[in-house]
Amino acid sequence: MSLYIDVSYESINKYREELCGDKVEIIRSPDSVVVVLADGLGSGVKANILATLTSKIIGTIMSNGLDIEEAVNTVAKTLPVCKERGVAYSTFSIIQIFNNGEGYLAEFDNPSVVRLRKGKIMSLETESRVVNDKLIKEARFKVSPDDLFVMISDGVIHAGIGQTLNLGWQWENVSDYIQRTYKKDASSKTLAKLLLAACDNLYSHEPGDDTTVVTLKAKKPVKLNLMIGPPVDSSRDEEIVSRFIANEGKKVICGGTTSQIVARVLGKEIKTSIEYFNPAVPPTAEIEGINLTTEGVLTLRKTLDLLKACVSPESGMGDMLKLNKKDGASRLAKMLLEESTSIYFFVGRAMNPAHQNPEFPLNMGMKFKLVEELAALLTQTGKHISIEYC
Repeated sequence: MSLYIDVSYESINKYREELCGDKVEIIRSPDSVVVVLADGLGSGVKANILATLTSKIIGTIMSNGLDIEEAVNTVAKTLPVCKERGVAYSTFSIIQIFNNGEGYLAEFDNPSVVRLRKGKIMSLETESRVVNDKLIKEARFKVSPDDLFVMISDGVIHAGIGQTLNLGWQWENVSDYIQRTYKKDASSKTLAKLLLAACDNLYSHEPGDDTTVVTLKAKKPVKLNLMIGPPVDSSRDEEIVSRFIANEGKKVICGGTTSQIVARVLGKEIKTSIEYFNPAVPPTAEIEGINLTTEGVLTLRKTLDLLKACVSPESGMGDMLKLNKKDGASRLAKMLLEESTSIYFFVGRAMNPAHQNPEFPLNMGMKFKLVEELAALLTQTGKHISIEYC
């Protein structure tokens, strides 16, 4: 079994602090992903430095195959000591999940990780050991598709304390909320935003502590193939289209001329829609066997705008909900961000006659630039990206 781990995190700073005292480090390697959530002592600059050092050190050590003992020892010897309290202190949680489904968890003084399997709470059995005077809780477990892991800093369980709730939200209530709001099709980004928004509301938008949510959602790998632009050598049309169709995964075509080439090679009819769900996005079309057929660069540019808004640290639930709209750009953005784990771009290099119109706002170079920006953004979210220029 091979797994893809969709990882996202969201943070809010303690009220009136410019820097967050929580830090998340995500390190992907060919066979695993390591995620570290560190919570530095106090708040502000000092906490940010402690958390950053801790997450960087642990993430680097764990991803290089060394064990937790080595990581904790290194952190203890490296962290600067607080002059006021005389300790070098940062709590942390670590999850490492291998592609073969093996998982490892280590926790030091952070709230316990919440695990859901098929939408239901499933506890993690941990064992404790002392490493460099620190009590570390560890667990080794098997990960299944649709497992969800939620790492939280103590700002989550303390949400609302002394404001809307006398004793804060508390772990049991947080885990119950995660279970009640869980949606199988929701991305890790959406789930993290939902939980963090609830914390922010409990704090009445004036958080009493740095608050961070990290979500890891296990998925079976889902591939998507996107073809945009005709091949530069028209004699290769059939070969390129045949490889595009033969590739495993969903199929998306962007561009009118590209759609005509694919339809001709496949012997299929193009059914064009005249419905404008969004005046800024040209309507889509349908070709049997193709999951989505859209216009080219205008739709791709709008798709890029939507994705940028979703992955921005300032994004909100409203940005994620825009992906549920019916226009071609929203549908494509949702397929790329939430429904696929690896994307293969077929980028045709033929000159499009429509782009020679001096009044047309986009040109050939713009198409390549859009694809490259899209690829970079999706890589940043952990997707596996391949680009073939043909």
